[in-house]
Amino acid sequence: MKKKKLVSMLLVGAMTFSLLAGCGSKPTDAGTADVPASEVEGGSVSTETAGSQEAAFQKFPEVVEVHIGQGVSPTDTLPEGLSVENNQYTDYLLENFNIKVVVDWTAASGNDYTQKVALCIASNTLPDAMTVSREYMLKAARSGQLYDITDLFQQMQSPQVKEVMESTGGEAIKEASVDGRQYAIPATEVETAGIQVINIRQDWLDECGLEAPKTLDDVENIAKVFAEKKPAGEDTIPIAGPDKNTNCYTTFQETATTTGGFDAVFSANDCYPGIFLKDENGNVTYGTDSAATRATLERLADWYQKGYIDQEMGTRDSTIELINSGKVGMFFGAWWVSGYGIGDAYRNDPTANWQAYPIYTDDNKYYVKAGSATTGYCVINKNASEDVAKAVIIMANVLLRDESKFDVSEQPLDFWPVRTLMAPADECEYTYHELINVLDGKTSPEDYQGISSAYKLLANDVSVVKDVVPGYESGKQLSIEDFSMENFGDFQRMYSLLIGDRPYATTTVDKKTRSCVFSQTPTMESKWSNLLSMEKEMVMKVITGKSDISAYDEFIKKWKAEGGDTILQEVAELQ
Repeated sequence: MKKKKLVSMLLVGAMTFSLLAGCGSKPTDAGTADVPASEVEGGSVSTETAGSQEAAFQKFPEVVEVHIGQGVSPTDTLPEGLSVENNQYTDYLLENFNIKVVVDWTAASGNDYTQKVALCIASNTLPDAMTVSREYMLKAARSGQLYDITDLFQQMQSPQVKEVMESTGGEAIKEASVDGRQYAIPATEVETAGIQVINIRQDWLDECGLEAPKTLDDVENIAKVFAEKKPAGEDTIPIAGPDKNTNCYTTFQETATTTGGFDAVFSANDCYPGIFLKDENGNVTYGTDSAATRATLERLADWYQKGYIDQEMGTRDSTIELINSGKVGMFFGAWWVSGYGIGDAYRNDPTANWQAYPIYTDDNKYYVKAGSATTGYCVINKNASEDVAKAVIIMANVLLRDESKFDVSEQPLDFWPVRTLMAPADECEYTYHELINVLDGKTSPEDYQGISSAYKLLANDVSVVKDVVPGYESGKQLSIEDFSMENFGDFQRMYSLLIGDRPYATTTVDKKTRSCVFSQTPTMESKWSNLLSMEKEMVMKVITGKSDISAYDEFIKKWKAEGGDTILQEVAELQ
């Protein structure tokens, strides 16, 4: 399907302008509207597609004011003379779409902004639009304060936004809805951000005469050899763990996975702590409460006791800094860590050949734990006019299409009004395969230029890949020596995509598990913080040997008695 999409894009790229003219579509002041290739069949564009494209980027005949609340980073600044409501982004919206942004209030990102959002909802004083977490989106929707955008979003979303929404398999719209009605524009993340792989020093494997790991038994054997042979000397650490700022696994409230955590270890045992699951009979369970989770904790405790896992896990200041020091042989993390995350590892040792692999179950199945499809929501006041609601959707369309046009060196993109970031769920995997196509000579970088699609970084990625990977040989696994670090930013991205995302891009997933709920129930609002704190403490103590496995059994009993059973009932009612 993806190959078909690319072929279609390449065939129609040069025809876009004439096709649009033939359908009577006109360029907006922002430039000619682009029709995605997936909508072009047999050399024609449907009038429905052309119409939706025109609506998605329409310029209002009169100025439409959109009043917003805006979170602002306390460390980001604008050039002198500019402000939160007067900058390159607000100017762009006004000049090209007649959308005038009026900032009713600002608050520092983080707790200050969250408190302001909570106050607006509690007092029913929402601005026309603001960005919120799922918790507050649901509160505002259930109290009748939000604009029902179900039909309007379908009419106004751009082809690029539609492509992003469809890439999630319907999950993004579902997570932005209550009782089947859509009340927010969802921000989305690449799916692989929530998938953990094992990263391993391939040069250490080669030095020790070992094969890449496939199962947990392999990981254990490699850790044993690393502990004995000490490739980094006496300070060798076979497996890094979470530091004091991260956790041993993610929960249902998180989109991305942890660096140094053990989600992939649990998934390889077909268990998923921290999230809510529906069993084969439709009953809701909590993933931490399972025999497989218990057994996995025992295994991790055994690894720790044998010295395979960092003995300072949970108390170390930074796992990333530890990895960068060259002392670590293996760690678990997301696709981006091998390039973006540990850049200093290559500066410190240009021969550090970090490679990423999937970890399978004992019967060679690939099971993964995935996070939420959404990372936040832009909500609209139910009392806003239809033009204002349209304007907010257009702002989201424009950000996805035109983000790359802006100079962010002096004006951070965080100043984009009610910024709703969107990425196709499969962006990294799609990009991986297109990069390989370019390296193999099946396509050329020029084929991707001037094509508008939701994969907004693709044209730039394919334009640099040959320079960044001069040592590429078709059919050979890429190694650190195949990459050029001359442009370090491009190196980090290419390494993350071609090495870090290779496992997820090239491996068939046998089972993908997501939480059946991503928001708090009423009982969670008062009980969850304590329950989660108890759980984290128990897990850390069991793995590090401060408590034996009986602490797990006691925790499960206490979890159920102190609100867990009620929470399970409430989650079941949401299904």
